[in-house]
Amino acid sequence: MARENRALGRIRRHQRVRRKVHGTADRPRLNVYRSLIHIYAQVINDDEGSTIAAASTLDPALRDSLSSLSKIDEAKAVGKLVAERAKEKGVESVVFDRGGYQYHGRVKALADASRESGLNF
Repeated sequence: MARENRALGRIRRHQRVRRKVHGTADRPRLNVYRSLIHIYAQVINDDEGSTIAAASTLDPALRDSLSSLSKIDEAKAVGKLVAERAKEKGVESVVFDRGGYQYHGRVKALADASRESGLNF
């Protein structure tokens, strides 16, 4: 029961954040989703409903190098990779969507690594 309430609370928080955060072609949305094991990041243009760039811990480019890292270091690697892929597509600045999660731990590590790799938000 507590797990269901926690999951529903995150969904409600995410919906509240999504009412205010909208990605456009000029400033797409950097969305973060984390599970117990993996973390996922997408750069999304909400006007077109298309994903510009994506990365996760399941990505073949990262999967082999992540086996000995902590979850925070994995999140940093994903943040760096998604920022590099977004820059290749011409995206310089984004709007950050924390997905209803606290801006702490893995979510913060991903955001900081994306900033260090050149994304502005």
